[in-house]
Amino acid sequence: MKKIILFVSISLASGLLFTNLFTSLIDAKSWGCEIPNSIAVAREYFKNVDPGNFFRLFSPINQALVLIVLVLFWKASPTIRLGLAIALVCYVSAEAMTFKYFFPRNDILFRDARLTDVELLKKTWSEWNNMNWVRTGILVIGVFFSCYSLHKIYSRNQK
Repeated sequence: MKKIILFVSISLASGLLFTNLFTSLIDAKSWGCEIPNSIAVAREYFKNVDPGNFFRLFSPINQALVLIVLVLFWKASPTIRLGLAIALVCYVSAEAMTFKYFFPRNDILFRDARLTDVELLKKTWSEWNNMNWVRTGILVIGVFFSCYSLHKIYSRNQK
């Protein structure tokens, strides 16, 4: 059962990673292609629901799962414990970045800034776009350490 929870966590974290990657490769490029028109289209598209709805649901679930797995495998070995702890720190850090860095920029881009303030929109989009790659990198590290821990769990059972 413990391994199943870890597999679910890895699957969920991988889904978050690839959704974030999709946002960088597709959505963010669309938002920045023809500012302010592209921002106006995104605002219209996000009127009822936005990607934050997805992340606000699945990111905390993933953090809870990796915390549970960390507790369940706490006594397994220091290597496994460290790997899962690093993964948890990465997932929590990505979420903290979302609240502290991305939400304010989302408000500027998709709610508050006037569409006539093209320089502010371009600057904010550029900051958002660049830092989303950093957040993606943090998620990659988290998924790596979750998988590394799973590998160590199975390697330990092979001995």
